Amino acid sequence: MITRRIRVGPLTLGGGARPAVQTMTDTDTADVSATLAQIRGCADAGADLVRVAVPDGKAASALVRIASGSPVPVIADVHFDWRLAVRAVEAGCAGVRVNPGNLGGEAKLMRVVEACERGGACLRVGVNAGSLDREIEARLGRGPEAMCASALKETAAVEASGFRNYKVSLKASSVRDTVAAARLFARKSDVPQHLGVTEAGPLVQGIAKSAVALGILLSEGVGDTVRVSLTAPPEAEVEAALAILRAAGVGPPGLEFVSCPTCGRCKIDLPALLADVRSRLADVKAPLRVAVMGCVVNGPGEARDADLGVAGGRSRGRLFVKGRFVSELPFAELAPALESLARRVIRERGGEDAGSAPEAASREVAGPEPPGLPSGPGR
Repeated sequence: MITRRIRVGPLTLGGGARPAVQTMTDTDTADVSATLAQIRGCADAGADLVRVAVPDGKAASALVRIASGSPVPVIADVHFDWRLAVRAVEAGCAGVRVNPGNLGGEAKLMRVVEACERGGACLRVGVNAGSLDREIEARLGRGPEAMCASALKETAAVEASGFRNYKVSLKASSVRDTVAAARLFARKSDVPQHLGVTEAGPLVQGIAKSAVALGILLSEGVGDTVRVSLTAPPEAEVEAALAILRAAGVGPPGLEFVSCPTCGRCKIDLPALLADVRSRLADVKAPLRVAVMGCVVNGPGEARDADLGVAGGRSRGRLFVKGRFVSELPFAELAPALESLARRVIRERGGEDAGSAPEAASREVAGPEPPGLPSGPGR
């Protein structure tokens, strides 16, 4: 579903653009150095936007230095006090997030809209299951229909003002309610949507709930920005969001690992090997599929579509490029060898289409294929 295009600082959202990844700092916003350090860490992890809490005037006063020092657009998260939202725009924030349901009425929302219009900022109209329009909640309850009706009421007021540079979010802690509300709104409006399951929970549960909700909606063409809300560091939110976007086929290109779940055939410490390889390639931003497989059954055969990888043996492993054997090495040498091979492939690509670069790397270092090397899937 193609939405209208909006701007958040230098970023274009909507209109078919790749969904942007957002997270939120957990520092005291008034602590400028700590907040900027965390924003930079999130940006390095792949965040396109970072939101900061603005609960009081002290936090609002810090926004000038935070907005000017951030490598990515900063979004001010404001509840209850419209004046803090206005101050955030005047401080140079690229956007503000408000929940009209707790802002105190349409007149106060319009003051925020006017500030965004003057300052060239983007507005996010947030509708959470826990902060709905009171009249609508009394009439429809707190389910998806009420969430959509609240969002349409608030956006109608924004539209009537002539302001167009805004997005909306409809969030609940329930996956079903989040999906249903986002679907309903997408059928009725071309306003870009920010997706997320609010209060999704601890790491595994939160990623699971977010992956289900976001995966469904993104596969249907709904969603222009995303946040994976976790009780975990914001960098973990970014990593999870990128993984979900890439799994849905709408994420930015980057490093992807293919690894098997291990079984009784595995004779190497696969989790340790994978952790080592991930650590060694943590700085890689280039599109690359790296397979770390536990045995020859799941090695070059089932992982032949990976750019390169390793298949474990008894305390050893075989390196391969696009399913072609490269060399066999002891376990201790596998991670550094795989890192070296990955960086060689990236250099040979030279930032252009992969073409035959992996095959070239294979020809350069390959030795004779050992007898019995599996040549097909599952063999």
